[in-house]
Amino acid sequence: MPKLREFIFGPWRAVIVLGVTQILAWAALFYPPVLMMPLIAAERGFSLAFAMGGFSLSLLVAGFCAPDVGGLIDRHGGHVVMSGGALLGALGLVLLTMASHPAAYLATWIVLGIAISATLYDPAFATLGRIFGHAARRPITALTLAGGFASTVSWPATHFFLSWTDWQGAYLIFAGLLALVAAPLHAFLLPRTRTHAEKPFDANAALPSAPLPSHGLAFILVATAFAAYAFVPSGLAAHLLAMFGRAGIDPSAAVLIGALFGPSQVAARLCEFVFAGNVHPLTIARVALAMLISGFGLLAILGFSVPVAIAFAIMFGAANGLITITRGAVPLALFGAVGYGRLLGRIAKPFQIMQALAPVVLAFVVEHMSDRAGLALAAAFTVVALCCMAAIRQPKSR
Repeated sequence: MPKLREFIFGPWRAVIVLGVTQILAWAALFYPPVLMMPLIAAERGFSLAFAMGGFSLSLLVAGFCAPDVGGLIDRHGGHVVMSGGALLGALGLVLLTMASHPAAYLATWIVLGIAISATLYDPAFATLGRIFGHAARRPITALTLAGGFASTVSWPATHFFLSWTDWQGAYLIFAGLLALVAAPLHAFLLPRTRTHAEKPFDANAALPSAPLPSHGLAFILVATAFAAYAFVPSGLAAHLLAMFGRAGIDPSAAVLIGALFGPSQVAARLCEFVFAGNVHPLTIARVALAMLISGFGLLAILGFSVPVAIAFAIMFGAANGLITITRGAVPLALFGAVGYGRLLGRIAKPFQIMQALAPVVLAFVVEHMSDRAGLALAAAFTVVALCCMAAIRQPKSR
């Protein structure tokens, strides 16, 4: 564990800074649409599908921008790129409050998509990779511990703002937080140090002595695995509570069950940080995916009772918490720290595209077939992800 001095004056300060700014960025850009979209649609005269389509468009744009954003972080650092992303996010939220025409509304979400690509987990991981190099795994895990509280903070904060003002006022508050808190923290407090690529490996880190090529089969398998997995949390976040309700679970109980997802993420990440530091991240990813497949199996065999739903929510949350870590740790362990930012961006591109498409695809399957068919599709994507991870040959470590 690093000393306190390193959190204040050393490179570990980046974890503290990014822990705060990740909560702000997720709270401002990613989580509010669930509560905001019905209000925007009603006031602007849009359909709810069109209003939510703007958010999906932003995720598509973020995916296409991700490789370039990662490359910029490799060259210039997160203190430059993430500061710009926070300011662009603030601008986009201000523009969103004024965008009454459908074309202007969609254009604003394009701006916000660029901001998302430069502010959320992938650029934060790339920033840590630039600062720490091959030793970035533990900082990445520590960062996700803080990020796990983003939804816990965001939805109550959004609800409070909406009780105090309208949706425009709430978004203006979030814009102010991005511009006046997140951007200065990135610009002035993120360390500017850059690790040397040739720095020797930590003997206890279980990292490969010779990184794999980042354009070969292993990269394709990693990118496919994470893209396939992206369908699951994105699709289920939009539909799982409704599925529980249609299965006869009381709405208030369904909400409480859903609330277990966040704490389960944090608990799993804490366990990884404390107990699994010497376990290869490929193994962590495989265990997480196998656990999620077991959760789907419980639903298929035992049905949608409250105890089974609770067990699934806990397993789903724990698996997602671990997969978030491995999105940063697996590429670092397999492909090394050279060009890490752009590498993460290349992996993030299909991940975020799948994330944008999943709610629509799952809605179509549920509407035209059944909830069980939707869950089977999500389980199938999880199986694909596990098969890809299992097919990767783990390089020999020092």
